Amino acid sequence: MLRGINPLLGPDLLHALAAMGHGDEICICDANFPAAANARRLIRVDAADAVQITDAILDLIPLDSFVDNAALVMQVVGKPKEKPPIVALFQQAIDRHEKGFRIAAIERSKFYERARGCYAIVITGERRFYGNLILTKGVLPPP
Repeated sequence: MLRGINPLLGPDLLHALAAMGHGDEICICDANFPAAANARRLIRVDAADAVQITDAILDLIPLDSFVDNAALVMQVVGKPKEKPPIVALFQQAIDRHEKGFRIAAIERSKFYERARGCYAIVITGERRFYGNLILTKGVLPPP
């Protein structure tokens, strides 16, 4: 255990977050996501849901202000304008840590393609549908 670090962030996830550079992406996904088939680096956090992990990750990394969409979710298949309830919870987690970042939605196959390019995929115990989010890491300014 480490003081000041959320215990949901185990050593593998902490290492991945620290090793990521500006512009690298991390995918936080639900339990149904084909993470093992798509991940370059797979990190399991089965005891937490995707919103909890998102909140814990955003305690440590900034979002990228140099890209149009630093937070992406998967569109609902056949209903691209629909927003599943979990998207509002992801947005609340982002708002607790960052100002001015809005989640964008991309088509399912494009989300899978983007996830394959992520630095890491974190599979959670999330059971809500469409509990998948890609975050782009930003930079920490000098003190």
